[in-house]
Amino acid sequence: MRRNRFIVARPGASVLAALTMLAGLTATVGAQDGKAAAPPLKLELNRLEPAGDACRTYLVVDNSRGPALKSLKVDLFAFDPEGIAQKRLSVELGPVQDRKTMVRLFDFPGIACPKISRLLLNDVLACEGGEASRETCLDRIETESKTSATFVR
Repeated sequence: MRRNRFIVARPGASVLAALTMLAGLTATVGAQDGKAAAPPLKLELNRLEPAGDACRTYLVVDNSRGPALKSLKVDLFAFDPEGIAQKRLSVELGPVQDRKTMVRLFDFPGIACPKISRLLLNDVLACEGGEASRETCLDRIETESKTSATFVR
């Protein structure tokens, strides 16, 4: 004679089993997708210095773990200590070599460095190279600052 067996679950056990199954499914889908997360592209506001009536900006572009980019054009805003946008500047940071860190210099004309308390990476205007697009480049970018001004996305 065959007996039916019932499994008695502790309270919450079915939730745990469902979460475990979901985690396994997520890992399987990620592995099937075949695309690893893109390595970060780090932009560091390294130095601000007076250059006549402009503020010279030193920006470290750290692509030490990523593929080369023919072009990387960004849209930046400089804000004063009161949080008011003062200057907008489009800057071409490319070409960016693969697995390389470099420094790019550019000037914010007509604004003194002490008037810059925050730099905003407003957008990526162009990003070309390999499978790069504006959106994927923006997703990859991490910002930081070694100056008194903050640098944010």
